[in-house]
Amino acid sequence: MSQTIYRSAISSFLLATFVAFGVPSFFPSPAHADEAKPAAGTVRPEVGKSLQVAVELLKAKKYKEAMTKIHEAEAALMLPGKTPHEVYMVQRVKGQIAAGAGDPMVAAEAFEAAIASGAIPGADKVPLLGVLSGQYYAAKQYAKCGDAANRYFKEGGTDPSVRGIQIQALYLGGDLAQASRELQTEIAANEQAGKPPAEIYLQMLSDIANRTKDSNLFIATLEKLVAYYPKKDYWLSLVYSVSSKPGLSPRLQLDVLRVKLATDTMRAADEYIEAAQLAIQAGFPTEAKKFLDAGYASGMLGTGSEAARHKRLQDTTAKAIAEDTKSLGQDDAKAATAATGESLINMGLNYVFRGQADKGLPMMEQAIKIGGFKRPDDAKLHYGLALQLAGRKSKAVEALRGVRGTDGSAELARLWILIAQRNS
Repeated sequence: MSQTIYRSAISSFLLATFVAFGVPSFFPSPAHADEAKPAAGTVRPEVGKSLQVAVELLKAKKYKEAMTKIHEAEAALMLPGKTPHEVYMVQRVKGQIAAGAGDPMVAAEAFEAAIASGAIPGADKVPLLGVLSGQYYAAKQYAKCGDAANRYFKEGGTDPSVRGIQIQALYLGGDLAQASRELQTEIAANEQAGKPPAEIYLQMLSDIANRTKDSNLFIATLEKLVAYYPKKDYWLSLVYSVSSKPGLSPRLQLDVLRVKLATDTMRAADEYIEAAQLAIQAGFPTEAKKFLDAGYASGMLGTGSEAARHKRLQDTTAKAIAEDTKSLGQDDAKAATAATGESLINMGLNYVFRGQADKGLPMMEQAIKIGGFKRPDDAKLHYGLALQLAGRKSKAVEALRGVRGTDGSAELARLWILIAQRNS
């Protein structure tokens, strides 16, 4: 994902100005007109005249002319009698002009000088630090951006946009480890508050995980993306990441293809063909037909040089369904009294694929009670799948949460949970 994915979210900071704060009177009151030094909150005429014109030009967005006048005000500061307030006002307005002109480094330096003047009003400091962080960000001074954001929060700032700038600075500055920690903290805080994490935060975290080759974090973050923002691109990335993760058992390939069908992430005719063949081999010809029907509907099957091959598989599948229908139920009683639930769970799943969930689900439940499975997590995964196909989503989620296999079955179970929750 792009390293500039957060820029649009902070654009208001990059051109922020301080017109809204108002500009105090630049000249001493009559009571102080004959004193050698101006009052604390005023500006001497030799500084104020240029400053006043600069402010008017700034309001008119005539930044070049405004900068010329602010330079005149800066030159007047070199005369004896300079006060911290004058420094603050000149540098604040200079920073404002530079920000509007798109010169963020000059703006940042001016805002730093305004803050360091010692005359900044209490109400101005926090927002000025927020804008300072934005100007450093625009200048690609990411370390200084982060420092300004830290000062902003230390002074009591709460704007989440500044938090976004701070995290983005870590990200773009190359401190991926700290950026990852900050992102995970923000995401967890949002979830604990019952709010969806910002999509941009999840995008950034997934990018960091991908770049640092943290496959577990990458998959976990993609799971959150599809949970909160179920876009097809996220599903494609997630399903691909799960299916290509080292340690996934080859025997789960049909389960991977089932997830791909459910999430519309099949990408080639060969996937539909492989899925149908595996389903027939597993004893689920009706499921095989569903894969083939989807392949034909997508336009990936039934065309081109392989169309005849597709038709042969379609005919083979129809024949297998006819044979399955003829023998259906003949071994149910025998399977129900077997020492393990292996055969019974598959028979029950076949009934569910055939649209007979009222018969298939009780068989699968009985199979799980019998137990004795060589791979108990496979049984739980397929029972959860059957519940999902039967529309019993809450119960499916409950069953799927019990899948704990380290061979990829747990990851597939989580995908089915996300599918169930997406369609709820």
